[in-house]
Amino acid sequence: MKVAAAQLAPKFLDKEQTVKIACKAIAEAGKNGCKLIVFPEAFISGYPDWVWLIPNSKGVELNELYIKLVENAVSVPDETTAVLCKAAKSANINIVMGMHEKNSESSSASLYNSILFINDTGKIIGKHRKLIPTGGERLVWAQGKGDTLKSYKTTVGKLGGLICWESFMPLARTAIYESGVQILAVPTWDKSPAWLNSMQAYAREGGVFIISCCMALKIEDIPDEYQFKKLYPEGREWINTGNSCIIGPNGKILAGPLEAEKGILYADINLKDIIASKRMFDVAGHYARHDVFNFCVNSR
Repeated sequence: MKVAAAQLAPKFLDKEQTVKIACKAIAEAGKNGCKLIVFPEAFISGYPDWVWLIPNSKGVELNELYIKLVENAVSVPDETTAVLCKAAKSANINIVMGMHEKNSESSSASLYNSILFINDTGKIIGKHRKLIPTGGERLVWAQGKGDTLKSYKTTVGKLGGLICWESFMPLARTAIYESGVQILAVPTWDKSPAWLNSMQAYAREGGVFIISCCMALKIEDIPDEYQFKKLYPEGREWINTGNSCIIGPNGKILAGPLEAEKGILYADINLKDIIASKRMFDVAGHYARHDVFNFCVNSR
């Protein structure tokens, strides 16, 4: 099977135009025979990088940015998800989409860092809310719950996801491994060599394929109306260079990393490679030692 990582930039804080960018990529991947496409963390509608730049004392500026985030966030389901579902069905492709999600079950004024799973028939099969935002992200996103730590049966195998640094949580990874995941989508903002090394280690640990997908974002992708843009060092071209990659269950990189370039990264995968990798080490199987260790997730 062919799978893909969409290392693209959104139309910053513009949900409608970002969805058009996503649908174009979905259609392109489908025409290329791809069965799964993964988008970056918070792709709809842009990673709030200002949380690392603007101090919390700047309330007026932060309020304006937060309003824009909420206005361009997604409710599940809504018109935005309907468009994505239609695109998935038309392209006959499974989608993992990173997005800002409103807490539409209550106030619709708080946000989660979420990923949405859509199958190739155009049906929403699940979502995952990031368990714990990192550092300055806590000023924007609420904490997810354990009920979304699962994987889903699809035409490409059992598909699951973790978002960026929650992948560093050993018990979160264990929950996903225990769910029988075969392909782990990891939308992220981290592009560092240490991140890539961790992804290779976790692919080998879990005996899974990992699709690490990061946004490729330039300074010019931020409209001039947003004043935090001026806080970046003069002459800087890239806010994030991406470094998306696709990794096999033996820890070897199959495609990428794609650096300082926007595009769709492809790789051919074979699920039998997972079985081969688990002959010697199966973290959720013969190596689990359930007689020694007890593990559970609060899924309420």
